[in-house]
Amino acid sequence: MAPPEWVSDSIFYQIFPDRFENGDTANDPVNVQPWGSKPTMWGFQGGDLQGVYNRFDYLVDLGINAIYLNPIFLSTSNHRYNTTDYYKIDPRLGDISDFKKLIDRAHQYGVRVILDGAFNHCGRSFFAFADLLENREHSPYRNWFHILHFPVDAFSLGEAKDYLAWWRIKSMPKFNTSDPDVRRYLFGVARYWIEQGADGWRLDVPNEIDDDEFWAEFRHVVTSINQEAYLLGEIWKPETRWIGEEHFDGLMNYPLRECILNIVNPGELDSVHCMTMLDSLSHLYPAQYTNAMYNLLGSHDTERVLSMCGEDKRRLKLAYLLLFAYPGVPAIYYGDEIGLSGGKDPECRAAFPWDETKWDHSLRDYVKNLILTRKRLPVLSRGEYRQIHTDRLGHCFAFARLLGDNSILVVINASNVRRDIDLPVAEIGWSDGRNLRNVLDRDEYRVNGDMVLINLPPLSGAWLA
Repeated sequence: MAPPEWVSDSIFYQIFPDRFENGDTANDPVNVQPWGSKPTMWGFQGGDLQGVYNRFDYLVDLGINAIYLNPIFLSTSNHRYNTTDYYKIDPRLGDISDFKKLIDRAHQYGVRVILDGAFNHCGRSFFAFADLLENREHSPYRNWFHILHFPVDAFSLGEAKDYLAWWRIKSMPKFNTSDPDVRRYLFGVARYWIEQGADGWRLDVPNEIDDDEFWAEFRHVVTSINQEAYLLGEIWKPETRWIGEEHFDGLMNYPLRECILNIVNPGELDSVHCMTMLDSLSHLYPAQYTNAMYNLLGSHDTERVLSMCGEDKRRLKLAYLLLFAYPGVPAIYYGDEIGLSGGKDPECRAAFPWDETKWDHSLRDYVKNLILTRKRLPVLSRGEYRQIHTDRLGHCFAFARLLGDNSILVVINASNVRRDIDLPVAEIGWSDGRNLRNVLDRDEYRVNGDMVLINLPPLSGAWLA
């Protein structure tokens, strides 16, 4: 079974729910922080599902057509990866009616919504672990976890020593997914939220459930309810094992992120190395899975991309130009499109500033144009990748996307000076005298013989058609 057809045509937008918009102050905790406070690991700022619903026009105007929501289930933390109840929306985010209202509105606009599932571990207030803490070795749930010895100390300072936990963090006990009852429970959760209208799952640290049969059964359970559901794995390295009919449709493409950031911030890796990486990644998986990779520049786990670009918005725009031209599904982390900056978590989880005077409108307009242009050119969502040119010393390179008789030539000048770039185009079928234009700004060019000469300002690029 190939990835769902809709995925290749998607532009994803990732939302960290507590920080996107406070749509219903009635569900705020009593100690809610003022909106826009410095983000911390423990503070809540009031973002909720009603807020996403209220700001849906913003998302539609931007042009996105898919949403990835960080965890929304009952939890004690603002990130919600330590789940207390997988069947209950965290009351600080709303309830099941708010969820269904959001799903209905999204589907009305042709927008898909995938949920974040942390199934490797839960929270220590999860009912089975709470029972184990209370009843110790007499608990009927003792086999749901990896208990090393009793009594279990889950609350004192320090790392988990009596049981296995994610990164030995006491608040995140690791499930024993070999246990039939655990599998039955987790597969029930997976099925339930697809039945409620979710369009797929982003799976948190799935490599830590090192069990091919588990993921094959998980996929079967989900697709038996909705064959069009998208399964996305958080795998940080390029690994073919995790792609295919027994695992996931796509992976969070962190290797591509690393490559793009090295291109727009020339450093240790030169242009030749980066182009080799781009070429390798484009051919690592079968084409239908390559086109379903989740291509990102920022996430809740990484430093904000603008900060990674040294606060230089020319470099950020160039990074987006590359991202939207490369095979796979482009993804925007909330706020990156208006110029939010910040370090690693929790700094990358700041509240979205809805005061438009704080936005970089030029950046947002640029991203919006990339979205609209990609959506009207199928060659960018399904075309073959072909490397065309690399100039290591000049930090310039080009690649093409090819689909039938349609082709796009992507040209990059990642240097700090204006460059003339002479590109061979015969191999993509462009002959002498052919007229070309940059579909992003309407500049025009002409093929001379089997070459085309492009002049690009520093830190800029073009999509030629």
